[in-house]
Amino acid sequence: MNKIFNIQNLVRANVQKLKPYSSARDEYKANGTDMVFLDANENPFENGINRYPDPQQRDLKLALAKLKNLKTEQVLLGNGSDEVLDLIFRAFCEPQIDNILTLPPTYGMYNVLAGINNVENKEVLLTVDYELDIKSILNAVTETTKLIFICNPNNPTGNAFDARSIKTLIENFNGIIVIDEAYIDFSSYESWINFLDIYPNIIITQTLSKAYGMAGVRLGVCYASAEIISVLNKIKPPYNVNELTQQKALERVLAVDEVFNEVETIITEREKMISNLGQIGFIEKVYTTDANFVLVKVDDATKRYNQLLEKGIVIRNRTNQPLCENTLRFTVGTKQENKKLIEVLQTLDK
Repeated sequence: MNKIFNIQNLVRANVQKLKPYSSARDEYKANGTDMVFLDANENPFENGINRYPDPQQRDLKLALAKLKNLKTEQVLLGNGSDEVLDLIFRAFCEPQIDNILTLPPTYGMYNVLAGINNVENKEVLLTVDYELDIKSILNAVTETTKLIFICNPNNPTGNAFDARSIKTLIENFNGIIVIDEAYIDFSSYESWINFLDIYPNIIITQTLSKAYGMAGVRLGVCYASAEIISVLNKIKPPYNVNELTQQKALERVLAVDEVFNEVETIITEREKMISNLGQIGFIEKVYTTDANFVLVKVDDATKRYNQLLEKGIVIRNRTNQPLCENTLRFTVGTKQENKKLIEVLQTLDK
C-alpha cells in the first residue's frame, strides 16, 4: 500500500459531489430545555414512538465507541450489516466500471450486492485448506478493483485467517479491505478494529445478530476512519435505525457481563459439539472453527440434511458452495438443542 492513502481517490465522483439530505433533527442542537417539536410533521400525541428516531444514533454510538475504544466519528450503524455493506458498494464502486474481489466459499450477500449494484465480482477461491491464496488474490487485482471482502472468521467454513496473510493484503492493495467480523466474538483472534489507526484502508463490519443475540432488531455496525464514515454518512438514509432498535440495542450493549457469559457458554457448547460430532460414523471431517457454528464433511450432505429435517432439526446444507462438497453447517444452540442434535445423529448412524 502507498504510504499516503487518499480515500477521496476511491469515492465515486457523484458521491463526492453529493449534498446529503438534512433531516429535521439534524438541523438543530438541543439547548437543555424542554423542546416543542413542530419541525418534522409528526403525530404530536406521545406514545413512545411517535417521534422520528435520532438520525445519528448518538447514545448507541457513544456506548459502542467506548466499548471498542474508538471515537464516535468512527462508528456507523445500519439496518443490519447488509445495509452497511450495500452503502460501501454505493460509495466506492462505479457500476459497470469497477470490480470487487470475494474469496469463496464465503458469505453469499457480497455477490448478491455486487449484482444489485451492477459491479463485477471477481472470485478467488480459498485454498483446499480454506486459507487465503495471497498470490492469486493480488494477481486478480486490477486498476478498477475497489474492494476486497474478507469474512473473518469465515462463513461457512468457520475458520479465522492468519493475521499475517490479511496484513499482506492490506499493505499491498491500494483499495479498501472490508473485514466482516460478524463472528469475531467467538474467536480467540484479535479484532482488526484495533488496527484502524494504522491502516486507513480497512473497514470492519460487525453485527448485533450473533454474540449479542439481537438478530430480530437488525442492527449492523461499521467501524472505520472518520473520513470513510463521513463518506458513508452522506448516502445513508436519514432514519435507517428505528427507535425501538436503538433502545433495545443500547440496553444489550451495556449488558457487558451478560453478553460475555452467553458467549462463553456458546464456546463451551461448541467444543462439546465438536467432540461429539467426531464420534458420528458418517461424519468424515469436523473443521476447525472460530465461530458459533461447526462445518462438517459427511458421506451424503443432501441425504443427511433431509433426514435431520424430518426429525425436526433445521441445519444448513453447504454442499453447493465451492470447496464444500458434502458439507453441513451446525449452529451451536442451547445445551438441550445440541444434545438433541447429537442424539438424532447417533440414530442416523445405525
